Amino acid sequence: MNIGVETEKIEFKKTTSELKEGITSLASMLNKNGYGVLYFGVKDNGDVVGQQMGDRTLREISQAIANFLKPQVIPTIEHELIDDKNVIKIEVRGSEKPYSAYGRYYMRSADEDRELSPTALKELMDRQTSSDILTLIPAPVQTLTFNKLKIAYVTAGLTVDQTTFEDNTGLKNSEGKYNLMAFLLADENDISIKVVTFAGKDKTDLIKRNEYGGTCLVNAIDKVLDYVESINETMVTMGNHRRTEEKLFDMASFKEAWQNACIHTKWDKGNPPAVYIFSDRIEIISTGGLPVDLNREEFYKGISKPVNSKLQKIFGQLGYVEQTGHGIPLIISNYGKQAFDIMENFVNVTIPFNYEKKNSDGTGTDNKVSINEAEQRVIDYISQNSSITIRELVAVSGYSDGYIRKILASLKEKKVIERQGGNKAGKWVIV
Repeated sequence: MNIGVETEKIEFKKTTSELKEGITSLASMLNKNGYGVLYFGVKDNGDVVGQQMGDRTLREISQAIANFLKPQVIPTIEHELIDDKNVIKIEVRGSEKPYSAYGRYYMRSADEDRELSPTALKELMDRQTSSDILTLIPAPVQTLTFNKLKIAYVTAGLTVDQTTFEDNTGLKNSEGKYNLMAFLLADENDISIKVVTFAGKDKTDLIKRNEYGGTCLVNAIDKVLDYVESINETMVTMGNHRRTEEKLFDMASFKEAWQNACIHTKWDKGNPPAVYIFSDRIEIISTGGLPVDLNREEFYKGISKPVNSKLQKIFGQLGYVEQTGHGIPLIISNYGKQAFDIMENFVNVTIPFNYEKKNSDGTGTDNKVSINEAEQRVIDYISQNSSITIRELVAVSGYSDGYIRKILASLKEKKVIERQGGNKAGKWVIV
């Protein structure tokens, strides 16, 4: 039986005595296409002749690939029967070009493996550095839908053409398969995005773990922003007939750090960005370090070298990011360069709190009290109308009756407001 011809993605070897040449072909195909298939037991012309099999044959092939093909890939090695003849099929995928076999670099051309010159190798490395890995790697699931992403486009005032949407947004790779970026932006995925809260200044005592992944990255980013904004309390200081307010942290700085983490993280490494909340700070961590062609000073100045250029383009179209590069300088202006811990494989942004909450009831020390966003809104309504009723507060705020009563009870407990007079003729007084 004949199974076809050799191509830029398929190589035939008669027996495993040509294992070294076969591994060379795998490296060559990976460098050209990021994918390759190698058969043992098939002649160059595609005729199946069979491969002698022993107890350790597949294991020896796997070990040789692990030892001599670099960077390491995890091959799929299968034993097949074709016309009752043993054939070994090896399939590899990889995006970490350039790949070497036995310390040498090769590139596939038609059905040949050609060793790369130093100049050609450098060009390959340069192309790999500038390539958008997210668009090359196939998604682990190919049954994807993008209704949430389309809604985001419509909400941003953009026109969505159903017939060309996936092509225009770059959701498929050169083989016509959904890529890893599509997986991130799909309605459903298995990407985990966590916000973890700890009781103190370290990770000893975990209080809560919120999960916002499993959905379109656009929605996941928004959910994290909404949650973090909800904990950005206002500290009100009262004394000497003066009332001053101070937010727990600068929300604009967090927003920039969080969006940058999601857009520029190296998603192909399998470690999604995360948010850690401590008693005195928030930390945002992303994977990948700085791009190889961007130094620290350029980074601090806001010079952008996008890791995922097409993903950044999508978020730019949706109005999430700008090309002005003001995000990093904004964080530095508020918190200094020490806010960034730039490691080889990670970037950690620390946003310190302006004050530290002391008690579980929200009260701090001296004459300071912590007030959240909902409480501040109620205070504003009361300051405008001291006779406002609970029913009226429900109407103007959009909160439920039960939640309004809970807010009022909290504010009275914190001694921020008090009630003077009865329910009908009385009024609220801001202490």
